[in-house]
Amino acid sequence: MSTQRNTELNTTEVLWNLTDLYDSPDDEIIQEDLDFCHQEADLLQETQGRLAELEPATFARTVKRLERIQVNLGRIETYAFLNFSTQVKNAEAGSFLQKIKEESSKINRKLVFFNLEWAKMDQALADRLLAHEEVAPYHHFLTNLRRYADHLLSEAEEKLLVEFEPVGTESWLNLFEKMLGHLEFGEDKRGEEEVLSDLYDSDREIRCKAAQELTEGLQSQLHILTHIFNTILAEKMISDRLRNYSSWIRTRNLSNELEDVTVDALVTASVGRYDMVQRYYRLKKDLLGLDELQDYDRYAPLPSLPDQQISWQECREMVLEGFRGFSSEMADIAELFFEKNWIHAPLLEGKRGGAFAHPAVPDAHPYVLVNYTGNLRDVSTVAHELGHGVHQYLAREQGYFNGDTTLVLAETASVFAELLIFHRQLEILKNPAQRRAFICQKLESIFATVFRQISMNRFEDLIHNARREKGELSAEALSDLWMQSQEAVFGDSVNLSEQYRIWWSYIPHFLHTPGYVYSYAFGELLVLALYRIYQAEGAASFVPKYIHLLSQGGNQSPYELLKPFNIDLNDPEFWQGGLAVIEEMLVSVEKE
Repeated sequence: MSTQRNTELNTTEVLWNLTDLYDSPDDEIIQEDLDFCHQEADLLQETQGRLAELEPATFARTVKRLERIQVNLGRIETYAFLNFSTQVKNAEAGSFLQKIKEESSKINRKLVFFNLEWAKMDQALADRLLAHEEVAPYHHFLTNLRRYADHLLSEAEEKLLVEFEPVGTESWLNLFEKMLGHLEFGEDKRGEEEVLSDLYDSDREIRCKAAQELTEGLQSQLHILTHIFNTILAEKMISDRLRNYSSWIRTRNLSNELEDVTVDALVTASVGRYDMVQRYYRLKKDLLGLDELQDYDRYAPLPSLPDQQISWQECREMVLEGFRGFSSEMADIAELFFEKNWIHAPLLEGKRGGAFAHPAVPDAHPYVLVNYTGNLRDVSTVAHELGHGVHQYLAREQGYFNGDTTLVLAETASVFAELLIFHRQLEILKNPAQRRAFICQKLESIFATVFRQISMNRFEDLIHNARREKGELSAEALSDLWMQSQEAVFGDSVNLSEQYRIWWSYIPHFLHTPGYVYSYAFGELLVLALYRIYQAEGAASFVPKYIHLLSQGGNQSPYELLKPFNIDLNDPEFWQGGLAVIEEMLVSVEKE
């Protein structure tokens, strides 16, 4: 079935070219680069215990050498990960990825001393080094490292943790990916992406069957998935305790360079408007002519929604035209992904589900993975990931250390790209019923990005705290907490069935990046505010500021990067402004 769909959509040959990184897992250059990293790490260790004594120019060269090691290591790790992502059933690909993780651990173990010495260096000595002209390009990166001073352990302990990384959380994550990659759903033994795609089908029987098949497949491995969840929750619990973090979310907030008060304001404002979700789904029940909206009906297309299959070429044209209407530079960069084989699009057996954009390393280019099934939602996904891709491409000029932006601003670029395509597609639709259905679909996408992600953040909060207070959690306990978080957002507008209880078990963000999900809500509400500024200021004023924002990568905090737009992230009214835009969209479809 996947082969047929790929042929129909013309995605069969839309495969990324990883030779821009390495020719193959057997490429001799991989070992040469690993050897280089080992040798440089050994040389860098000669400065151990003496960082504070170095002349500023020598210290700057030390940081540059450290970055060069990480660039080479990042290239190897990117290649191993991308190679594995499209063939998770391939034992050799999995073995190669594990080998690289172990080699990376050995190299990083040698470099532990740098972060420790630098983070705990006397402020006056650190200021002397930071003030030097050659250190200036790394000022934000180095200053940010010092924020972790109170959470670092001894050198021996840090080395031990790095040594165990490949057989700790990373190993459990690999098992999770392999399991879902091998899992076959229903009589037709379909992959996860195909089954999830059916939840958007106009035929209710198909949606119901897809939900049953997804549940049955997950249920068959629930004991293992539950163990994986518990193990990773426990690992984070131990790590947070050892590192003296005040809460499970503090590490993510620190990584995102956000104050806790900012995240609290976002979450509180979003939870306070769950009523919009419930209003919408009551409306959708009536629009679909149903007596009761079931969980598998949430993504059902409205009758008037255009349901044509969109080929890959048509998708490409839609996305590039939408980008070009905003910025020719943005469109030109996005076009490189199509022309130079930086995208992997077809449905393949053993390919990981979902979609992502990977920045790779500055001297290469980003890569995008999607599982393209040809609907309007997938066009939006392609725009989303290319928004990431454009951001990563522009930010590479900042270098490896400064080009990596925080998750919250990374989501801004992707969500803004989605919004551009939405408005472009809406302009084409002239039929009032089709426009209303299309706006409804966008509302559902926004709900998924804001309220669903916040509800998942609330689920994470429940399970992390429960794991710490009560010990290992059973599948039943995890499911109870999942339903608690989901019933809060849907109220009585959607009937959440027994089979929906275990749908927490396939969501990778909970495991790969604990605390990540609020970044989506942050990005969506920020984008709605930015888009209003764009409409008010006009392209001539707004676009240069926006492109500059993306090009800065992570060389400043989110607060500093957003100053040109006069945005105060700690002001509850700011978040209410984004929610007000959603309310306006909801009211517009309620009045129809």
